[in-house]
Amino acid sequence: MTSPSTLRDSRFGRSNTSEDCIISRSPALLDALDRAERVALVDTTVLITGETGTGKELMAHHIHRRSRRAARPIVAVNLAAMPDALVASEMFGHEQGAFTGANQRRIGRFECADRSALFLDEVGELSPEMQIALLRVVQEGEFERLGASQTRRVDVRLIAATNRSLEQAVDEGRFRPDLYYRLSVFPIHLPPLRERCEDIPVLAEFFLHQLIGRLDRRFTGIAGESLDRLMSYSWPGNIRELQNVVEHSAILCDDAVLSVPAELLIEKTARLDGSGALGAALHHSELQMIEQALERAGGRVSGAMGAAARLGVPASTLESKIKRYRIDKFRYRTARNGRDPVSTKS
Repeated sequence: MTSPSTLRDSRFGRSNTSEDCIISRSPALLDALDRAERVALVDTTVLITGETGTGKELMAHHIHRRSRRAARPIVAVNLAAMPDALVASEMFGHEQGAFTGANQRRIGRFECADRSALFLDEVGELSPEMQIALLRVVQEGEFERLGASQTRRVDVRLIAATNRSLEQAVDEGRFRPDLYYRLSVFPIHLPPLRERCEDIPVLAEFFLHQLIGRLDRRFTGIAGESLDRLMSYSWPGNIRELQNVVEHSAILCDDAVLSVPAELLIEKTARLDGSGALGAALHHSELQMIEQALERAGGRVSGAMGAAARLGVPASTLESKIKRYRIDKFRYRTARNGRDPVSTKS
């Protein structure tokens, strides 16, 4: 069972408020936080990448709070949730009568973010036309409201985010390379939760303690077998999904020690895989592939002859899967078939 003291050991976990709750022990995320601390002090454009639910908007707010613009609120816009026809009006504003339905003047997000920061979430969703318009603002710091002839200048620090590969979009001709290079001056990648398993217990505890006031309940920790269950799940929805599971479980639980129902994660896996049987088969197949690769690599994960290279995945991804499946990689160091000379370094 975990205890509330776990929070005190985690970097950026000092506060229980939503203002400052990036919590991690993971080297990968701590490296991202170090990069964020460095770039926060200057006005460089930042591109935050990572899967849905990894905390990209939280990281954007973290950067802004540590910047010289922190006295003014950051302005955020989710481009994926906005119809193409409204993007230009939302971003740049419009004059009265600029188009049908424009009954009054509207101030756009860029003007609202003047002398502050603008967070563009899911920037990879921009249409080609809006990419051109955004490029002009990024390069020149100027734009016109729709229906206006007057050019306006703004001083905006831009933080963009995407869950897509913009490099691939550039290669496929779906994203302008000049805009990509303007946005990715300082990229920060947020690893998925499955690659930072060591953070699952402390994050689950954090979310549980946030629920105490809302549910008017007193929780003292999380049951050990429930933590094992959380650690072995792949978390396709990342931190957002973990928070959902903790809240769902807390509502159902009658004890002070939180128990996560096994069927809750089984149902999630079944929905993702199409059926429970298919999910089990896929997991068994993946487990076999990892074990075979480790055996051929003599237990070594990284390096040209390591198991990760043989499987064609990053070493960090493979390490997280080894933890998830509870594979003892060290036992393969004495079980090599002798065909490949490998080092005993992990």
